[in-house]
This record gives sequence, structure tokens and C-alpha cells, in this order.
Amino acid sequence: MTALLVRAVGGPCLVQDAGRPGYAAIGVGASGAADRASYALGERLLGNADGAAAVEVVLGGLEVEATGVVWACVTGAPVPLDVDGRPEPTGAVLALQPGQRLRLGVPPSGLRSYLGVRGGFGVPPLLASRSRDTLSGLGPAPLAAGDLLPVGRDVAGEMLVDAVPPAAYDDRPVLRVVRGPRDDWVDAADRLVEQVWRVGAASDRVGLRLEGEPLTPAPARGELPSEGALRGAIQVPPGGAPVVFGPDHPVTGGYPVIGVVADADTDRLAQLRPGEQVQFRWAQ
Repeated sequence: MTALLVRAVGGPCLVQDAGRPGYAAIGVGASGAADRASYALGERLLGNADGAAAVEVVLGGLEVEATGVVWACVTGAPVPLDVDGRPEPTGAVLALQPGQRLRLGVPPSGLRSYLGVRGGFGVPPLLASRSRDTLSGLGPAPLAAGDLLPVGRDVAGEMLVDAVPPAAYDDRPVLRVVRGPRDDWVDAADRLVEQVWRVGAASDRVGLRLEGEPLTPAPARGELPSEGALRGAIQVPPGGAPVVFGPDHPVTGGYPVIGVVADADTDRLAQLRPGEQVQFRWAQ
């Protein structure tokens, strides 16, 4: 069996794929790669089938050793890479020989990188997905030193491109937001787009917690019944600090949703680090 042996981890390293949509009725969210574009780019470079599993790496620190010949590629946050000490670029398909070690350093920008292999990782699926859902605890456990990641057979075609330019991120992204169904549950909902927000330290795959001048709940609104939730929804708890739902969000929420980040912009959300700034603008 060809595999990658995990020698070291730094930040959280989670097996992720395209997620498990379709189970919200039984309380299971879609989960899946937080930065779907970066994940999918790696899979295309490797010629993998849709939904093949990769590893989502937060702030680098992962070191793996090949037990056989493994074709690998790292996309997303542009971590410094090396193979047995030889620098390699992100966005390039690399051939790891048996015994060679691939190391991911700390990226100068961005948060999440994706390590894919040709064929995907052949860990057991659960509810038709190999994604780790951190809220429900479903899917493969977070990686630890000593784990063995088998290489799977989810191949769709030949590898046609050797490399693409590494990702680059702007310092303060301005993301598009559609007005939410409960924007009248706060006073002056336009304050959402009129100030610069900072990403809170408690942010994770469940949601980004925004810090700034709190929004003011509208008076005498009472209690809102729980409603269906989706990735990118911006909820405002009673304290007024917005929370933007990530890939592991709950399937329902009881706080008013005053806006929803455009689906295409949620990948950029996934690359924001705690302490970084973000702005929003109403989508036209």
C-alpha cells in the first residue's frame, strides 16, 4: 500500500473533500474544504476525480514521508515547501520517491493550504464523504504524528499541467454581501458595510467572529425561532458582534441573519487569519 506517513504536524491538519451535502434534515452539515477553490485546483492539477480527499493544513507545520512513489501538490496559502531540504514551489506537481519527506513551513500570507496526492487519500468515508466536520465530530480524526494516510484510486484523467502560480492575498479584502432576511432586526444594518472589522481569535471552521463597533439589536423584537443556516450567513448575537458561518456551521441558527457573504467570496474568508481586517460591501 502506497501512503504518506505523518512525521509531524503544526496547526490543525484535517482530511477534507467536497463535503457531504444533502444531510441537513438529519442535522448533519455539508462541511468540506474551507477554501473550495484552492482545494479543487489541487485536485485538477493531479488529475483526480471530483471529491477526492486532500489534507487541509492550517499555518503549515506538516511533515510527511512517502512509503512509495507519490505525486503530490500543495495549493492555497503559499507555504514554503521542501523535499528532503530542497525548496519546491506551491502549485506544482511533485514526485515524492520512497523515503522522501515533504515539509510545509508557515505561509507568509493566508491561513489554509491543501496537500493533495494523485488518487486522493483513501481513508474510509462516512455519509459519502471523507471530510472532517469539527462541529459534529464526523469524519477522520485530526492528523497526528504516526498516522498513515493511504493513497486512494480517485483518478479521473492524466496530469496535464505541471504548475500554476502560487496564491496571493490582498491585505484587507472587501467581500460582497447580500442583504439578509433579518436586516431589520438591528438598528442601521448599513453599519455592517461602513466599518472595518477584525477577525477574532476564537474564529474557526464553524464561523469567523468579527470584532469592531458592535451592531445594535433593534428593540422589542422578541425571540427569533431557529431558521435554516448556510455558509456565509452573518448572524448577530445579542452582544452585537457578527459571526460569519464557515463550512462547519450548524444547520440552523436562532440569531438574526442580516447578510450573507456571496458564495464565491467565502473562499477568501477561509484564508483570513485572526487579527486580520476585512470589509464588506452590499452586492449589486
